[in-house]
Amino acid sequence: MEDVFQQTIDRDRIEEVDLQKTMETSYIDYAMSVIAARALPDVRDGLKPVQRRVLYSMIELGNTPDKPHRKCARIVGDTMGKFHPHGDSSIYGALVNMAQPWNMLAPLVDGHGNFGSVDGDPPAAMRYTEARLSKISTQMTADLNKDTVDFAPNFDETEREPVVLPSRYPNLLVNGTTGIAVGMATNIPPHNLRETIAAVTKIIDNRVEEDRDTDVEELIEIVKAPDFPTGGIILGTHGAEQAYRTGRGKVVLRAVTDIEPMQAGKNRIVVTELPYLVNRQTSSRRSRSCIKKNASTASRRCATNPTARACALSLSFGMT
Repeated sequence: MEDVFQQTIDRDRIEEVDLQKTMETSYIDYAMSVIAARALPDVRDGLKPVQRRVLYSMIELGNTPDKPHRKCARIVGDTMGKFHPHGDSSIYGALVNMAQPWNMLAPLVDGHGNFGSVDGDPPAAMRYTEARLSKISTQMTADLNKDTVDFAPNFDETEREPVVLPSRYPNLLVNGTTGIAVGMATNIPPHNLRETIAAVTKIIDNRVEEDRDTDVEELIEIVKAPDFPTGGIILGTHGAEQAYRTGRGKVVLRAVTDIEPMQAGKNRIVVTELPYLVNRQTSSRRSRSCIKKNASTASRRCATNPTARACALSLSFGMT
């Protein structure tokens, strides 16, 4: 009886620990997990772990550009069961994001079906949509089976997955990325593929031919500013150049517009290119609200100042 009582005491023993050290250790472990395994991309292939696992699952399925599209539910299921046990919604979200041409300058997935829209409409359920690797994604996975990168065990050590993909081009710069981790964050805009490749070639040539490092100013002459998939006008290059030199900068984008005449002397503003990640429907509603607000202000000004009526009428009724 005493032995059983002693075993119970030993099993329920309370240990005194330093709260500060315990919190520091636990928080650091959590932070590193979020930084390395969730939110931030690897600079070598520009992919977050979930994106890399989706692409690798598609490779294993033989879901290449020369094959028919396959149901996204199958791709998500394989990814979740073999490599990424964190829920199907996050996996499908990453898959959809890689197939949206208004989000990625060089989409890595060729989607078939409703993958959302620039208006912010959600994609169809994964049981309806289909996908396969895009042509440029084959440059991300080329020579994967030739011992070019390291492989590591998956979460239950029943499969092996690549630590990084053998990307043949700097995908981190071409497609950009956004991520918020613990104590760290990144927001890299997309860049033109031709300019980025030319910059990489310049770095290689300087090292091979002249045995020297490449100065940032040399690269700025080649890559002058980001290149966004939805177009738009960059207002000056100072912000981009500051980002290239210091790692921090601000790029201001403006939509491309044109004023077209209509009947009865009216005009309309036609927007042909939107700033990056701007919702078209939200932008349209805000524009109409601003026009109505300005028209109302101009009408009140006309009531007290008749000489301003012509200008007010032009403001009130000249744009739709």
